[in-house]
Amino acid sequence: MRKEPIIIGNWKMHKTPAEAVAFIESLECKAHLAVPFPALQAAAQAASRKGIEIGAQNLCEHSAGAFTGEVSADMIVACGASFVLVGHSERRHVYGESDELISAKLKQAIQAKLTPVLCIGETLSERELDKTEEVLKRQLSLGLEGVSGPFMIAYEPVWAIGTGKSASAQMAEQAHVAIRRFLGNKDVPILYGGSVNPSNAQELLKQDNIDGALVGGASLDVKTFTSIIRG
Repeated sequence: MRKEPIIIGNWKMHKTPAEAVAFIESLECKAHLAVPFPALQAAAQAASRKGIEIGAQNLCEHSAGAFTGEVSADMIVACGASFVLVGHSERRHVYGESDELISAKLKQAIQAKLTPVLCIGETLSERELDKTEEVLKRQLSLGLEGVSGPFMIAYEPVWAIGTGKSASAQMAEQAHVAIRRFLGNKDVPILYGGSVNPSNAQELLKQDNIDGALVGGASLDVKTFTSIIRG
């Protein structure tokens, strides 16, 4: 029997603390929500009454120090979060985060007992050159080097994020099979992310190796997000 899918809403740079609380109070189903740093504590307090897991969208690769503007894993835990996104495509491609930096962040998360969600995925040009598996293996190999502890994987093809284009269920399943084969661990949850919406979510979640979804824009509206979770 398959486990219940893990659905993570990634709000990116949306929602104030008050807006986050209002959303959570309106949500009537279990979910994970990756919220902006200013909303973490308020969201975690509201979520604790509803069985909703709250996480951060990023963290610093250092535990403390003179790193102006950064947020440590311990600070995130102190706000009540239980997980954190690491290596989201926007962090990689907009802010230039390397696989080595992402690996350091993973270690910080695990040390603080935060469950990291390692985000990986290929660009459109890499897919067109048939390099998808090569890219995924590199990101997994370098990102997970020296990492021990519980974690999740989110496969998010870069060309499908915020574009309205989603990988077909078959394409996503093929990538998840390759990831599972590389990991050699059937117990690691692997989620699909990339323009997930009510129209495509259930077909994606029917696939044998897709354990859940990382939802971006469609997670900002309570009704839309609920329809994804409940099918």
